[in-house]
Amino acid sequence: MANIWQPNPSMNERESEAMACILEARHGRHAAEVADFFATLHDGNGDDDRSGVWADVAECVRERELQRLQQD
Repeated sequence: MANIWQPNPSMNERESEAMACILEARHGRHAAEVADFFATLHDGNGDDDRSGVWADVAECVRERELQRLQQD
Protein backbone atom coordinates (compact mmCIF):
# COMPACT_ATOMS: atom_id res chain seq x y z
CA MET A 1 0.00 0.00 0.00
CA ALA A 2 1.44 3.36 -1.02
CA ASN A 3 1.85 6.08 1.56
CA ILE A 4 -0.61 8.83 0.61
CA TRP A 5 -0.18 10.92 3.76
CA GLN A 6 1.37 14.35 3.94
CA PRO A 7 4.21 15.16 6.38
CA ASN A 8 3.01 16.21 9.80
CA PRO A 9 4.66 19.30 11.29
CA SER A 10 3.64 18.32 14.84
CA MET A 11 6.39 15.68 14.98
CA ASN A 12 9.94 16.01 13.79
CA GLU A 13 12.06 13.46 11.96
CA ARG A 14 13.98 12.53 15.09
CA GLU A 15 10.79 11.62 16.93
CA SER A 16 9.56 9.54 13.98
CA GLU A 17 12.91 7.75 13.97
CA ALA A 18 12.61 7.01 17.70
CA MET A 19 9.10 5.61 17.30
CA ALA A 20 10.28 3.54 14.31
CA CYS A 21 13.10 2.05 16.41
CA ILE A 22 10.69 1.10 19.19
CA LEU A 23 8.25 -0.51 16.77
CA GLU A 24 11.04 -2.44 15.07
CA ALA A 25 12.31 -3.69 18.42
CA ARG A 26 8.86 -4.83 19.54
CA HIS A 27 7.32 -6.02 16.27
CA GLY A 28 10.26 -6.83 13.98
CA ARG A 29 9.39 -7.12 10.32
CA HIS A 30 5.75 -6.23 11.08
CA ALA A 31 6.60 -2.75 12.41
CA ALA A 32 5.44 -0.85 9.31
CA GLU A 33 2.14 -2.73 9.27
CA VAL A 34 1.57 -1.93 12.95
CA ALA A 35 2.15 1.77 12.26
CA ASP A 36 -0.17 1.57 9.22
CA PHE A 37 -2.83 -0.02 11.43
CA PHE A 38 -2.70 2.89 13.88
CA ALA A 39 -2.71 5.42 11.02
CA THR A 40 -5.85 3.82 9.61
CA LEU A 41 -7.48 3.52 13.02
CA HIS A 42 -6.98 7.21 13.81
CA ASP A 43 -8.05 8.21 10.32
CA GLY A 44 -11.28 6.28 10.79
CA ASN A 45 -11.84 8.14 14.06
CA GLY A 46 -11.32 11.50 12.38
CA ASP A 47 -7.99 12.25 14.09
CA ASP A 48 -5.94 13.45 11.13
CA ASP A 49 -2.98 14.60 13.24
CA ARG A 50 -2.38 11.24 14.91
CA SER A 51 -3.08 9.41 11.67
CA GLY A 52 -0.44 11.51 9.91
CA VAL A 53 2.10 10.91 12.65
CA TRP A 54 1.65 7.13 12.43
CA ALA A 55 1.85 7.26 8.63
CA ASP A 56 5.15 9.14 8.95
CA VAL A 57 6.43 6.46 11.32
CA ALA A 58 5.41 3.70 8.89
CA GLU A 59 7.28 5.47 6.11
CA CYS A 60 10.33 5.85 8.36
CA VAL A 61 10.29 2.12 9.15
CA ARG A 62 10.16 1.30 5.44
CA GLU A 63 13.01 3.69 4.65
CA ARG A 64 15.15 2.16 7.42
CA GLU A 65 14.43 -1.34 6.10
CA LEU A 66 15.38 -0.30 2.58
CA GLN A 67 18.65 1.19 3.85
CA ARG A 68 19.46 -2.04 5.69
CA LEU A 69 18.76 -4.11 2.59
CA GLN A 70 20.98 -1.88 0.45
CA GLN A 71 23.87 -2.29 2.90
CA ASP A 72 23.84 -6.09 2.60
